Amino acid sequence: MASKPGILTDWPWTPLGNFKYVVLAPWAIHAIHSFLVKDEKERDVAHFLIFPFLLSRMLHNQLWISLSRHRTAKGNNRIVDKGIEFEQVDRERNWDDQIIFNGIIFYIAYFILPGASHMPLWRADGVVITILLHTGPVEFLYYWLHRALHHHYLYSRYHSHHHSSIVTEPITSVIHPFAEHIGYFLLFSIPLLTMIFTGTSCIVAFFGYISYIDFMNNMGHCNFELVPKWLFSVFPFLKYLMYTPSFHSLHHTQFRTNYSLFMPFYDYMYGTMDKSSDVLYEKSLTRPEESPDVVHLTHLTTPDSIYHIRLGFASLASKPYISKWNHFNKLKLQTWVIPKYRIQGEELNLYGKLYIHINPKLKIKVVDGSSLAVAVVLNTIPKGTTQVLFRGKLSKVAYFTAIALCQKGIQVTTFREEEHKKIKMKLNTTLGDKLALSKNYAHKIWLVGDGLTEQEQLKAPKGTLFIPFSQFPPKRMRKDCFYHTTPAMMSPTSFENMDSCENWLPRRAMSAWRVAGILHALEGWNVHECGHTIFDIEKIWEASLQHGFRPLMIPS
Repeated sequence: MASKPGILTDWPWTPLGNFKYVVLAPWAIHAIHSFLVKDEKERDVAHFLIFPFLLSRMLHNQLWISLSRHRTAKGNNRIVDKGIEFEQVDRERNWDDQIIFNGIIFYIAYFILPGASHMPLWRADGVVITILLHTGPVEFLYYWLHRALHHHYLYSRYHSHHHSSIVTEPITSVIHPFAEHIGYFLLFSIPLLTMIFTGTSCIVAFFGYISYIDFMNNMGHCNFELVPKWLFSVFPFLKYLMYTPSFHSLHHTQFRTNYSLFMPFYDYMYGTMDKSSDVLYEKSLTRPEESPDVVHLTHLTTPDSIYHIRLGFASLASKPYISKWNHFNKLKLQTWVIPKYRIQGEELNLYGKLYIHINPKLKIKVVDGSSLAVAVVLNTIPKGTTQVLFRGKLSKVAYFTAIALCQKGIQVTTFREEEHKKIKMKLNTTLGDKLALSKNYAHKIWLVGDGLTEQEQLKAPKGTLFIPFSQFPPKRMRKDCFYHTTPAMMSPTSFENMDSCENWLPRRAMSAWRVAGILHALEGWNVHECGHTIFDIEKIWEASLQHGFRPLMIPS
């Protein structure tokens, strides 16, 4: 939102939310129906192709989003080091509104402009007219419109919304108030209307011109340089006819330079080219790929979770339900998604012990994070608790949590004999009296893992607090009980580039297993934490607090 929003800031269909696409439905249905029922000679291919073309534009933009996020995470050719946060993702989530707007205009134009129907596939004169009119009037008028938008009055009411994004992503290019998009469409319609009124329009020129605008917009707002230097060496004049991501990035960091749309020669002509444009371009091209200090290995949890990873849909990834590189205290952090629906690698068995055994000369340290997960569970249990109920598939975290509770004098109760026997085998004889087997469901604190059934939840008394020790949360069956998140901590405010959620955790929350790897790197603990061994629970808990990580609040 601009600092002082002016009239026509919001899109007309904003109140519809995610149902905004219904405004296109009548037009699209009519076009498809007409194409199917009319005779072959009466069918209008251009009219029919409008809706598929709109869908292709959405796919085009999404491909740029995924490419940009992947490349900026790797670090090579990155232009600006500042991170992207949730606020920017929220601000740019409506990037498809301009496609809906264009679609409505296209359908209306088809009905009211005679030359807009039954266009041929190709006309050379139409293509030439489009190129000339874009290079001349469109670029010229855009340059001066853009400069006008930087006047205080218009900037504060409209254009400041776009410039709220210092670090740009491809879709930043179309994040403007509705009024601005009206102005831009009037400019871009100059070649299109000229073709229609002169009878030179064709499908290739019409859709090709819009695709060119999308391509250049997306390319120019990437935060990495991808235009090779040899291109300008072979064709020197291209320097004035095609901008680069680094060229336009300076406009977002310096504000008063590099106003051109796609062709920088107007900035050269009117003296508004940033003098550091060439230096930044060459510097970005030579920037090497970064090597991460910490890698968080994860995998897809459900078939649709691929859409929630950072390289998928940005707006979905920004809501709880996988992550990417981050910066924290000079550490470079990355998340790598294993291309498997389930963990199937045998080398990861025995809590990673087998992996270390197979690779004895491993230079990296493998940290499964169990110690911090245990610490988070222990510190989530309300003060004064004297007994807890254990239920669920027992894991390394579960065993060490049970041991720590018994050492604290808290009674651990299970109502399944198999679980009771397994935990008892892990306890020494002095702690055996702190472990009990009971069919009593009256406990108010339940520590749960995978395998907790719906029937068991229904037997819990009103007000029970379910605290997961597993990586997957239990299904919430009770409205009169409380459910804590899986072991996790809130990241410090100094943690940069947090623009996506980790699975089902809230914004800026990170799983304890992931935080543990970061702490090992920050503290320089040059040890493995895998197999059946565990790091010092108290030590890693204190370290997490010292570095600004905070436990999640118990739901009220």
